Parts: sequence; structure tokens; C-alpha cells
Amino acid sequence: MENNKKLGHLLAIFTIMIWSTTFVSTKILLRTFTPMEILFYRFTLGFLFLFLMYPKRLKLKDRKEEIYFIFAGLTGVSLYYLLENMALTYSNASNIGVLVSIAPFFTGMLSWIILKEKINKNFLYGFIIAMTGIILISIKDMSGVKVYPIGDILAIIAALVWAFYSLLSRKISTFGYNMIASTRRMFFMG
Repeated sequence: MENNKKLGHLLAIFTIMIWSTTFVSTKILLRTFTPMEILFYRFTLGFLFLFLMYPKRLKLKDRKEEIYFIFAGLTGVSLYYLLENMALTYSNASNIGVLVSIAPFFTGMLSWIILKEKINKNFLYGFIIAMTGIILISIKDMSGVKVYPIGDILAIIAALVWAFYSLLSRKISTFGYNMIASTRRMFFMG
């Protein structure tokens, strides 16, 4: 059990490292590709990789579940990454990285509003501490802060869209399907 926990932590750190490079990588790719092209290539490659990992077709138990996959693909694949890519055309990578990191806060708020889950003081304190840390890491000194209204607003909208995706993917995880096959279906719908 302890080894599984360590492996989980290592995989989480690896995921964070990969994900954190996407802002700078996308900014570089925007020199050659449009936001839509980056989105298309990224998820086509992701879909193919997931297919190689798990080539079995996902058969739904109930056709009503399809709507969750459609909206998860729309929010978590298409809209979130399109908005993030577009935001990077108007703002810098550090701004976007900080702004989309508020997605867990939006997820908590939506869970409270939609799912009627309780939010305690620790959630709010944790959010404030995390945001402070992210800002301190991202910005060397406060005089270096620049606001890019269009890009920064797009990033905040992307974070909100990701919160909806998080709730949808959480619901999808209750259906009992293989995680890779479910993710691949969301990619396809997106």
C-alpha cells in the first residue's frame, strides 16, 4: 500500500512537471501554428497514444451517459485548451499559468453551488496559500506584473470551463469504465 502511495505521488509530480511546460511550449508553438491547430494536433496525438495504450472500444451501458462525454469533451478538450491557447496569444505564459491555477477554486465553488458540497475554512485558507505561492514563484518582484486584459480574461474563463470539466469527469468516473477508454472518448468528443 505504501509503495502505491509513493508511486501515486511520483506520478502526480511528473504530471505537474509535464503540465507546467505546456504554457511555454504553447507560446513557442503559437509562432507557427494557430490556437486551433495546436488544439487539433495535441488531441489527435493524445487520442492516438491513448488508443495504443488501450485499443478496446468503450461500450456504454446507458446511452444517456453519452451526454456527459460530449460535454466533458467540449469543456475539457475543446473549450479549455482553445481558450488557454488563445489567451497565450494575448498574454505571457506566467500570467496564464497563474490565472488557470484558480481552476481548483472554481471547481470547489461549483461543487458547493451545483452539488451542494460543503466548503470549509481550510479550503479557503489552502486556496489563499496556494495562490500566494504561485504568485511568488511566478513573479520576481511586484513591479514586473503586467496585465493583459484580453488574454488574462480568457485564462480566467478557461479556468472556469475546466471546473465544469472536473465535475463532468468526476461523474464519468462513477460509471465504472476503464479510465483510458473514458479519456479517449472525451478526446474524441472534444
